[in-house]
Amino acid sequence: MNVNDFDFELPERLIAQTPLADRTASRLLVLHKDTGETEHRTFTDLKEYLKPGDTLVLNDTRVLPARLYGVKPDTGAKVELLLLKRLEGDTWEVLARPGKKVHVGTVLHFGAQEEDGEPLLTAVVEAEGEMGARHVRFQYKGIFNELLDKLGTMPLPPYIKERLEDRERYQTVYAKHEGSAAAPTAGLHFTEAFLQELQASGVRLCWITLHVGLGTFRPVSVENIDEHEMHSEWYSVSGESAELLNRTKSEGGRIVTVGTTSARTLETLGQRFDGGPVSACSGWTDIFIYPGYDYRMVDALLTNFHLPKSTLVMLVSALAGREAVLNAYREAVEREYRFFSFGDAMFIV
Repeated sequence: MNVNDFDFELPERLIAQTPLADRTASRLLVLHKDTGETEHRTFTDLKEYLKPGDTLVLNDTRVLPARLYGVKPDTGAKVELLLLKRLEGDTWEVLARPGKKVHVGTVLHFGAQEEDGEPLLTAVVEAEGEMGARHVRFQYKGIFNELLDKLGTMPLPPYIKERLEDRERYQTVYAKHEGSAAAPTAGLHFTEAFLQELQASGVRLCWITLHVGLGTFRPVSVENIDEHEMHSEWYSVSGESAELLNRTKSEGGRIVTVGTTSARTLETLGQRFDGGPVSACSGWTDIFIYPGYDYRMVDALLTNFHLPKSTLVMLVSALAGREAVLNAYREAVEREYRFFSFGDAMFIV
């Protein structure tokens, strides 16, 4: 299958630059995967499509203020690092910009102490990783996460030009476990009150964790999508969550995932346990879902609208069919839905 099979025309004006003041005020395009029919609703209408006994799966990862701006002390050149994942101790996998000037042995400084002008944080590049990443070891005094909170900024996607004054607006209301380089954006639509309303109607909530990494930022650069390699990301599923997923299946309820990160985590479980009952587990996943894939765990999916030719469009196309998804996307463009991280929502049911 060719990457161009997942292309569509997207006017730049439809890229949402800022979040709506009311998280639940987004529009909702409902795509019925069995028929290809669509409906145009508002986000809070989601409750009309969920039934008692359904389980809503949410990724409770928390975004780190993972973008750091520093300098090369020998030349004064400015450098940007984006932290992707902790490898071991104070060694991290990062993206560097400009990457061509950040080689093994490069020293970078971030922030400065008022008393002596020494950097608050120093990074030494120790190795080149996969897909253009770098491995850096940080040196500092104090607590790393406190320094990161002081020096770092939220890693908003490059297509968002506006500055985000409230960091929490790029976190889900249920974000808990720090470790992501990007938000699981489908979850940004929920408020605590709306989640409570869904629970009161008999919908069960299930928490899983997948720390979003390089795969979110890496475009498909090959024509034949079979040749594309996904970047591995760390996931964790508790015993309580595994038990709830098993109970939902055995009782005939539906598993409804919020976002592609939750979907990839559950389908990783489906492969790991061969479609049978799942157990508590954690590990790394590089699952790549595209048309031809047979979903084992996910029955329905809430997601945002994604980039043309992206692995995320391919994932949703595997669930509802490529033509149905692209037709729905064309409708969304015609009706001027907001796209990407702060955009509107789509429910595939």
